Amino acid sequence: MSARDKPCSQDCQLQEMFGAPMTELYARASGPDASAALTRAVELRSFLALAEEQVAQVRDRVHEAMSADRDIDELSADQLRFDVQWLDAALAARNGYRDALGNLLRTMPPPGRQAQPVRAAQPTVATAVPPSVTAPAPQRAGAARPRQP
Repeated sequence: MSARDKPCSQDCQLQEMFGAPMTELYARASGPDASAALTRAVELRSFLALAEEQVAQVRDRVHEAMSADRDIDELSADQLRFDVQWLDAALAARNGYRDALGNLLRTMPPPGRQAQPVRAAQPTVATAVPPSVTAPAPQRAGAARPRQP
């Protein structure tokens, strides 16, 4: 089974954001006119679906090992420690993909609106001379001039 066929916890959010079912989003993402946001979103979604499947597999293995009808002599602390490490890794991957996908969706332009190209800020040319550099005001005739030190 392909990652695109696996269910994912963020499917509803992606479908709502892009306005189409997942199968159509994958088809759009592989097309020549696909937006970078859609391409990245379905890629992250695929990674997330696989990570969530790994979490479920380890969870199910631990539940089976700890089942009440299981022979207590079959318990292995070493195997459970290994499963805990595996679960930590799978949860870290899942959380990382969820965060990355969430950040992508938060920073996307609203649906139906293309992102505007980002232009580099143009340096502004100062047309006025700063006050600290201005020449002294001309003196009126007959006015006392300040003494020069």
